[in-house]
Amino acid sequence: MIYRIRHVTTYAYEAPVATARCVLRLTPRTAPGQERLASRVRIAPEARLSEETCFFGATLTHAAIDAPHRALVIEATARVHVTRAVPAAPADDPPVAAVRAAAAGSRARGADAPVHGLFPSQAVPIADEITEWAAACLPEDGGVFAGAAALMARIRDGFSYAPGETDVATPTLDAFRARAGVCQDFAHVMIAGLRGLGLPARYVSGYLRTIPPEGEERLVGADATHAWVDVWCGADLGWIGFDPTNALLVGPDHIVLAFGRDYADVSPVDGVVVSSGGQSLTVSVDVAPEG
Repeated sequence: MIYRIRHVTTYAYEAPVATARCVLRLTPRTAPGQERLASRVRIAPEARLSEETCFFGATLTHAAIDAPHRALVIEATARVHVTRAVPAAPADDPPVAAVRAAAAGSRARGADAPVHGLFPSQAVPIADEITEWAAACLPEDGGVFAGAAALMARIRDGFSYAPGETDVATPTLDAFRARAGVCQDFAHVMIAGLRGLGLPARYVSGYLRTIPPEGEERLVGADATHAWVDVWCGADLGWIGFDPTNALLVGPDHIVLAFGRDYADVSPVDGVVVSSGGQSLTVSVDVAPEG
């Protein structure tokens, strides 16, 4: 499936902004099961742009804006070919205890190494109550794939999807105790539970194709960015994607932007502005299959 993506972020400021510096993670990556065919980032007002690749392989677009402005519009477009299939349950699902031991003993240090998903991170502390809650799904002798699937289903069934109840700064433990939040919170809770059990997990940002109800048209711009979890299931199976918001294994309808230890590593737009007033934010995302 080839997707066309258009992601527009608009900031409106109460007072003129003298200067701004942004880091954007809005370029879909090329990775197993996914090929970026084209991409472009446009910014108004005019900005100086440069690119680099971060440790985890995401494209970072640096933007410097020095003209005074009252609005900032960031438009990212891309064409992406996704060939990823929904993974089948493995015939040989390694036990939780074996995966924990393999992760602890791994000497790999590259971007895909399990070590990067083992420890507490800026947005994902290890909390005893989340670990104990997750442990019910992941017995020591149970398969790690089956256990991760059970944990994602438990989050989907036990948490309320409640936009506005949390924001990007809401602590993971607060979202867990409220049993409410959005995809970012659900991913952080799942990661916290897995890491508490010694199992590597990482945060993935991207897009999810949405299909309108039968008889209704797609609403252009009504899609949104999405987040899910990659779980390291041992050296043979590697990293497998689990979407706790929808209790889905990651497949052809998911499009990866970036992955990292938590949201702080993959925030789509990050930066600073020099201004004295407040701001408002609107985001429009359109993910449409080509043809």
